[in-house]
Amino acid sequence: MHQHPHTSTRTRTRTRRTGRLAGLTTALAAVIGLSTLSGPGAHAAADNPYERGPAPTESSIEALRGPYAVSEISVSRLSATGFGGGTIYYPTTTADGTFGAVAVSPGYTALESSISWLGPRLASQGFVVFTIDTLTTLDQPASRGDQLLAALDYLTQRSLIRNRVDSSRLGVMGHSMGGGGSLEAAKDRPSLQAAIPLTPWNLDKTWSEVRTPTLIFGADGDTIAPVSSHAEPFYNNLPSSLDRAYLELNNATHFTPNSSNTTIAKYSISWLKRFIDNDTRYEQFLCPLPRPSLTIEESRGNCPHTS
Repeated sequence: MHQHPHTSTRTRTRTRRTGRLAGLTTALAAVIGLSTLSGPGAHAAADNPYERGPAPTESSIEALRGPYAVSEISVSRLSATGFGGGTIYYPTTTADGTFGAVAVSPGYTALESSISWLGPRLASQGFVVFTIDTLTTLDQPASRGDQLLAALDYLTQRSLIRNRVDSSRLGVMGHSMGGGGSLEAAKDRPSLQAAIPLTPWNLDKTWSEVRTPTLIFGADGDTIAPVSSHAEPFYNNLPSSLDRAYLELNNATHFTPNSSNTTIAKYSISWLKRFIDNDTRYEQFLCPLPRPSLTIEESRGNCPHTS
């Protein structure tokens, strides 16, 4: 549609004025916000509203605890709907506003206790973390995927700290069949911002429907879900255009994710920060890809990341 030149000029002038006013308002709001906020993430308010915590270092993401003090809430099986209850770990402070969140599922025959170490470790870096029990210990991956989503819904809609969670910034993790479940959850809910399957197991090998940035951990000594028939084909069958990575743990087994592990924590924190919080300060730990080491057998992925 063609406009009269004068009308167009007036519109552009008005737009420029409005833009300048909006810019001043935004700048003023940022200054006011920075002066009134306190806590580990206050300095980041102007650049990325989702940034939480100080600038990361190699030692900060490898530490047993991050900058946030952590509180926890137990969710009984009786009060849960669609999953088996669990524990919510969350930053104690309210000074930094809301946080992104991740639900974590255990594997076949396992209880929440098998993945509970991830709760305080991830939450202390600035996330709400919900480690869950499943309805039964024998639930298959598709069911575990549904349960991860039910846990996120509980967290954002019914939990005592629902007002502390940003419901638009959610992710899933899981071990073994729970890892297979995290792929199922990502397939079923494309709005998820991150998925991290840990030594995952699933009969379904093709994941072309997944739109969620996905980091898969395999273990070189896994005889229960061998990487050649699980983690590797899962990774290979994710869309090539997707932000995705594969990290194979060196001298590790299927059960390595069941106890505190610095390599898993380090790269999980970086992945969650990068994609749930859009925090590009953590890109340095993901790209270039980690080199083989005492703890890493190999890595694959697309670098630099696109989203």
